[in-house]
Amino acid sequence: MPFKRAQSIPGRSHQGDGAFAVHRALPEEVPVAMVYNGTSHAVMMATPADIEDFALGFALTEGVVERADEFESFEVVHHEAGIEARAWLSEERAGALGRRRRAMAGPVGCGLCGIDSLEEASRALPQVGGRGVRLSRAEVAGATDALRGHQPLHDRTRATHAAGFLRPGGGIVMAREDVGRHNALDKLIGGLQRAGIDPAEGAFVMTSRLSVELIQKGAMAGCPVMIAVSAPTAHALRLAEGAGMTLAAFARGGGFDLYAHPHRIIDEVTDVA
Repeated sequence: MPFKRAQSIPGRSHQGDGAFAVHRALPEEVPVAMVYNGTSHAVMMATPADIEDFALGFALTEGVVERADEFESFEVVHHEAGIEARAWLSEERAGALGRRRRAMAGPVGCGLCGIDSLEEASRALPQVGGRGVRLSRAEVAGATDALRGHQPLHDRTRATHAAGFLRPGGGIVMAREDVGRHNALDKLIGGLQRAGIDPAEGAFVMTSRLSVELIQKGAMAGCPVMIAVSAPTAHALRLAEGAGMTLAAFARGGGFDLYAHPHRIIDEVTDVA
């Protein structure tokens, strides 16, 4: 039976003026096993929604596949203990995966648990192109506020992250939510791939800090700009600089800090007759 995204849980609230009974909507998190050709590759704790997007986005950002059509078939199987995202890969990709095993058991706060070596944690990233992507300062400053309109699960629980895709001149065109920030981004990347939307044509917008695994996933997806409500880590910034990625942080309250490759963020341009 499918899992619910949130559960209404009774509790007792203690405030300055007394105590009273409450019911709170709490986000659910369940183990999601990424299973490729019958072998479990990773188990992530995640919100039980958008599982096909999650499985594809995770496979893309972890280098398991390069394109959506390398999933020859896919199914979601619900168990009492969790969810299996079962994908059957092309023979070529299955062979490549066998040569690059990466066993993970990832709690919500960590996207690097269980990797094989320290070198893998700082693996070389591809250069992002961007195809001439330009965003106005107003678009960047308002990006996280715009994303708030795409967070129904957060509105219920106040306990989930979101990742959105900002298209220049078009606003947030897709968003995904999850208890884990990196899971939300994987779900977004998978959703964009399935919808035929190229991440190189816009920016990822995050409700969290920008940590190493988010920069790695963004670069693997080919997105040239990342915008976040909070700060980048110093190492994440170094990775973004090396990958050619623009970082905008503290994007809230009508402003933002700009780090790394600022040329993609421009002033408003007015056509003059």
